Amino acid sequence: MAANGDRIEQEEGPFIETMNITLPESMKHFVQERVTEGGFSSVSEYVRELIRADQKRKGEERIDALLLEGLDSGQPIPVTPGYWEEQKRRLTERLSKAIQPQ
Repeated sequence: MAANGDRIEQEEGPFIETMNITLPESMKHFVQERVTEGGFSSVSEYVRELIRADQKRKGEERIDALLLEGLDSGQPIPVTPGYWEEQKRRLTERLSKAIQPQ
């Protein structure tokens, strides 16, 4: 894969980096077919969608790992409305102590 780091400024904000990639002919045809069949306006839009899907998948993997870590972290406790009220009270107390003038 070859990459080129040109920058394009958008009207609404930050710069967008451009990248040029080299693909075998068969992959190029596949991408062009996906753009046409998938209703994408350009190859760039298709690639951005692939990247977004990969970012989402990566985030979901992270959430799964954190959930498993939580499940393995010790004995379960009942989470009731009373539990949440106590958490809220404790956090409010900590916050009020943290923002009091010294």
